[in-house]
Amino acid sequence: MNDLHLVPDVMSDKLVVEPIRKGFGKGLVTAGKLNEQIVAACADLTESTQMHLFRDAFPDRYIEIGVAEQNLVTVASGLAAMGKIPFVSSYAAFSPGRNWEQIRTTICLNDRPVKIIGSHAGISVGPDGATHQMLEDIALMRVLPNMVVLAPCDSLEAEKLTILMASDSRPNYMRVAREGTPIITTTSTPIELGKAYTFVSGDDITIIATGTMTYQAMVAAKLLAKEGISAEVLHVPTIKPLDSVTILSSVHKTKRVITVEEAQINGGLGGAICELLSEEYPVPVKRIGMRDHFGESGTTNELLEKFGLTSRHIAIEAEKLIKE
Repeated sequence: MNDLHLVPDVMSDKLVVEPIRKGFGKGLVTAGKLNEQIVAACADLTESTQMHLFRDAFPDRYIEIGVAEQNLVTVASGLAAMGKIPFVSSYAAFSPGRNWEQIRTTICLNDRPVKIIGSHAGISVGPDGATHQMLEDIALMRVLPNMVVLAPCDSLEAEKLTILMASDSRPNYMRVAREGTPIITTTSTPIELGKAYTFVSGDDITIIATGTMTYQAMVAAKLLAKEGISAEVLHVPTIKPLDSVTILSSVHKTKRVITVEEAQINGGLGGAICELLSEEYPVPVKRIGMRDHFGESGTTNELLEKFGLTSRHIAIEAEKLIKE
């Protein structure tokens, strides 16, 4: 952990909590200062997605599309064809939820470097309910040729990834959460597109997590350590392309895997890991995430508890897998 410059104690009550989407907003302003070819467009949700920060800093490089998500991404594809680097944002339930075909045909088929931000992803949207709790976006975007799929663990990482996305030549999708998430990385923590990172070293089981669930996985590792279980935690901010070298290296050591995501396990991170391991190194795998059902209204904590997405549930499942 020290080599990665992470916070010293993920169980501290002094951790800073901030919405991951705020990191995107700050990162986009920084990217805009570094490259005047960067432009932005939104579907009437600038404050919610934090794109208002870019709009206010660069009003001449911002386009308000309105509530028309299909137009949002097709306009972005046209801008990319003319040499611009477009970032577009909306709720993930609407983009890619409503405009997947336009993303497929105008962006991915033409391999345009459009950067798509899906905000308010996962069940942690809370009271907004199932219609706004986008859980299928990882699967939808991972299947698209040419698309890079990202899920930062906190606002600092989202800020860094946004800047990296701006210089990447491929289409990118980044999912970000609405509610506050503990900041577990620091300004010195390394991040690269396409890399996974060992946040906690261990020998008995590998816990592979992405997005908001990386924090939960790290706390679970602490709980397991109290029971004498040495859990290795891999953080996977880039779900596609997968860092197979880092993942396989860990799994060869531990021989057991748990995947954790705030998304549907079918086609999501869990699906991607199972595809990799079934071909390269079959071992027992337990997938934690949404199991083929929708979310519902409730507070963030209530929903995480109900659907088994807490550190306590992860630790329980890890113990079960080791005993089996």
